[in-house]
Amino acid sequence: MIAHVFGKVAEKFNGSLVIDVHGVGYEVSVATNDFDAVILDQEVKFYTYHHVREQSEELFGFSSLAAKKLFEMLITVQGVGPKAALAIFSLGDAEQVRNAIANADSGFVQKATGVGKKTAERVVVDLSDKVGLPTHYGRTETPLQTELNTSDEALEALMALGYTLADATKALENVDVNLPTSQRVTEALKR
Repeated sequence: MIAHVFGKVAEKFNGSLVIDVHGVGYEVSVATNDFDAVILDQEVKFYTYHHVREQSEELFGFSSLAAKKLFEMLITVQGVGPKAALAIFSLGDAEQVRNAIANADSGFVQKATGVGKKTAERVVVDLSDKVGLPTHYGRTETPLQTELNTSDEALEALMALGYTLADATKALENVDVNLPTSQRVTEALKR
C-alpha cells in the first residue's frame, strides 16, 4: 500500500522516526543502524513495509530496497514477525544479515532480541538458499565485506525489474563494480 516515504525527519523516539511528508507525519519503525544514521530535519527516503493487524497498522522502513526485500523474506519464516525481523536487522547492516543467513550462521541471528535458538535455526534453514551467495568467513568468524552491497543501485534496479535478491546478486556477481549503474544492469541482463 505505501511503498516508500520521502520527507524530513520531524521526530526520533524509541526506534521510530516521524517522517513529515508535505505536512503529514508517518511513524516508521526502523533498525538501529538507520535510526542512528539520521538526524532531525534531514530529508530521507525509506522503503516501507505496511504491516496490518486486526487492531493496528505499522510502517517498517528500510534505507534500501534490498533491505526491504530481505525483511519480507524474514517475515515469511514461521515464528518471525516484523518486530523480530527488525531486531535481526539491528544486529548489523543488511549485507551482514544477508551474509550471516547465507553462511548458515544461526548464532548471529540468535543474538537478536526475542529470537531463540530454534527460530534462528529455522531462519537459516528456510532462507540460506534464497538470499544469494555467501561470502567466506575469516579467522575472526565475522563476515568479510564483499564488493556487492545492499545499497547497490544496480542490485536495486534488477530487483525493481522483478529479480529476486538471490538472482540479482548472482547476475551481478562477475560484473565490474566500477562501471556506471546502467552499464552494470545491462551486463547483468545479458547474462
